[in-house]
Amino acid sequence: MKESCGKKQVRAIALVTALCLLGDSMLYVVLPIYWREIGLMSLFEVGILLSVNRLVRIPLGPLIGKWYERSGVRTGLIIAVMLTLATTAGYALQGFWIWLVLRCLWGIAWTFLRLGAYTLIISVSTEHNRGQLMGMYNGLYRLGSLGGMVAGALLVAQFGMQATSLLFAALVLPALALIFVYIRQSNPSDVEVSFAPLAVKTPAWKKGSVLVTLMSGLLLAMAYQGVFASTLSRLIELRQPVTVVGGIVIGAAVMASIFQGARWGWEPWAAPWFGRLSDAYGRKPLLVGTMFAAGLLFGLLHTPISFAWWVLMLLGIQLTATILTTLMDTWAADEASKQPNSTAMMTTYSVVTDMGAALGPLLAYWMDGSFGLDLMYGGIALVMLLMGMVWLRVREAKAISVSNAL
Repeated sequence: MKESCGKKQVRAIALVTALCLLGDSMLYVVLPIYWREIGLMSLFEVGILLSVNRLVRIPLGPLIGKWYERSGVRTGLIIAVMLTLATTAGYALQGFWIWLVLRCLWGIAWTFLRLGAYTLIISVSTEHNRGQLMGMYNGLYRLGSLGGMVAGALLVAQFGMQATSLLFAALVLPALALIFVYIRQSNPSDVEVSFAPLAVKTPAWKKGSVLVTLMSGLLLAMAYQGVFASTLSRLIELRQPVTVVGGIVIGAAVMASIFQGARWGWEPWAAPWFGRLSDAYGRKPLLVGTMFAAGLLFGLLHTPISFAWWVLMLLGIQLTATILTTLMDTWAADEASKQPNSTAMMTTYSVVTDMGAALGPLLAYWMDGSFGLDLMYGGIALVMLLMGMVWLRVREAKAISVSNAL
């Protein structure tokens, strides 16, 4: 009964996140094209608006984490939805400084959403189903990104930014109903805590595991969310500027959006499946194997192969992103459940992944301008292989779980 209730709550918070993501995801497609419509003066301002929300999350993450230590999940989610409603409706306004404030507010909203989801998942899960629930959350909320990009691009082209923003703001309202119906009110003490049996002091291997988890989260976010996502269209343009499919000419930007959309399309079923696989057979074998596979795929990107095989390699990289994101989030939640203060651990993990995602594009364009994409992706391949070797030495420990249901 508890497990069924937990799944319902995770599914609900994933749908809440998806609805809140509609407006933000729309901007990544439409702002580079319709920036003049909202009163911007240059594409440089577009870059600032699309990145400032991530930069804001880095210093605010610990503060919101402290807030969650003292308040319930439902209250934090309500704050997140109200901020999202205000920011999405505000996208109907014009002016760089107005938008800068709106994007900062969205950064706060996303931090409330993400930490609230992590806290809830730790609370309602055990080591036997945590991977499945984390995968379910990651997979379902990506539907908001897919819907925001696809529907947003079509609606803005047809009706303009103002009407589309107000429509997406209206679509955020059902999220409040989901919170009140499915998310149970909780107290800060209602978070699952696990303890290693008979352990008085924190063992050295646990400290090492936490450090490796945080460093891996940072590097994976930098590689996938930062470098790969920001250079995918350029990578395709250098390899094949245009592609003809059924007599239709498709440019590099459209191809990049198709690859990104493919990942968001399969994640609702793939992420829970891989999470469930890790619950049954252990996270470490799948994690290490996927890191080695990712290193191989990144390393082979610039080999002289046919375009069809190259496309399959890009899809393979996207699949490794799905697996590694799910497993790293789950491993971090496993580590957090062993700590007296699980929120502090997940807050730190959230901050370092945000830092990686924010630094990734800066590193990517500096490396591209200085050394070229070949060397940059070769470096990513080397990092993946090294991480895989490091994880071979990490012990996957079990803990005795002491939990209170939300």
